[in-house]
Amino acid sequence: MHAPRPDRNDPATLADDTLSVHGGNEAHGEGTAIRVPITMANSYRLPYDPSTMDWSDPNHLVYTRNTGVNQVALQRKLAAWEHGEDALALASGVAALHAVFFTHLRTGDHVVVSDTTYEATYKLWTTLLPRKYGIEATFVDITDLAAVAAAIRPNTRLISCEVIANPTTKVADIPALAELAHAHDVLLMVDSTFTPPPLYRPLEHGADLVVHSLTKYINGHGDAMGGAVIGRAELIEPIRAEAMVDVGGVLSPFNAWLIVRGSVTLPLRLARHQASALELARFLDADDRIAYVAYPGLPGHPQHRVAQRLFGDRGFGGIMAFALDGDPALQNRFVDELRVITSAVSVGHDESLIVHVGTSGPRVAAYPEGFRTFGHLRFSVGLEDVTDLRADLAAALDAATA
Repeated sequence: MHAPRPDRNDPATLADDTLSVHGGNEAHGEGTAIRVPITMANSYRLPYDPSTMDWSDPNHLVYTRNTGVNQVALQRKLAAWEHGEDALALASGVAALHAVFFTHLRTGDHVVVSDTTYEATYKLWTTLLPRKYGIEATFVDITDLAAVAAAIRPNTRLISCEVIANPTTKVADIPALAELAHAHDVLLMVDSTFTPPPLYRPLEHGADLVVHSLTKYINGHGDAMGGAVIGRAELIEPIRAEAMVDVGGVLSPFNAWLIVRGSVTLPLRLARHQASALELARFLDADDRIAYVAYPGLPGHPQHRVAQRLFGDRGFGGIMAFALDGDPALQNRFVDELRVITSAVSVGHDESLIVHVGTSGPRVAAYPEGFRTFGHLRFSVGLEDVTDLRADLAAALDAATA
């Protein structure tokens, strides 16, 4: 029996590498572009009689704050990639996070949030949302299912976590959290920025909504910013109407086009990121000048077995945290000695990026002991030759500890 015939107009028939090329793309008729071109317009031609139109309808091309050609193409690709019913692309990853909270929560509601999370998420739930909207948040160790269950209240509406947490690389057991959330009639929102498809698809394991910072791996080239929410149509549609059309967190046509362009090579890039990251994590872990290495692919990682169960043989991501055995000045000397790896924020770029974060701040209390003692260097492994990266790390270690 033959396998189903692949058809670029039917994403379900395509393997991941093929979907990354053709997903979201439409090309009709002789002489048309074979890729969706950039449409740098803020308005579209109206029908003969527009007097009865809904001017805020996001399902028709009227005004780019409602939707645009390039945004639609990107959303089709994201929905197909994540195996979701619908997707919404917004101006940034934080805009996507806020869009979920703004739309699906009300004054008096309660949320359970991982105590290790992206800084913007932490700030949203410690300052902005409680102060402005009266929504309460309880921070818990998301790997402790008993603690998560104990934190759920009658007015809890949402559990928010990351698959691999920023910056400690703590791994959440998404299927178990989904079962717990749904037993209490609570939505599970998962930030999967560090684990884009084909590495992991939270919707297939019970998550209700998946958020990405498209700025990171999906774009992959450090030249565009965007965010996305993917899930069931009934959950995405109100986000589109309220957080995008009414509040205006729309993605620009140019950024949408750049992200689609960058996303074509995601499976190839991700394989390289992950292979290099595992090799470099092992290299650093074997050096006695290194205090610790936090990477889910190492057997000593607290959630290594959970990561194996979630990701199978697809890899463990391209990001690690580590520190030299010494004070902050030693960490700074080490970073300053690097000649290939760049000291800058963000992750998932083609170039390797490292950032030194100290031992102070309100979130540090929830971090493992090594993070509290030494601080950490968040290391996003890029696409450079791994031999060059290893040599750069080794030379910087030698120079910094001489």
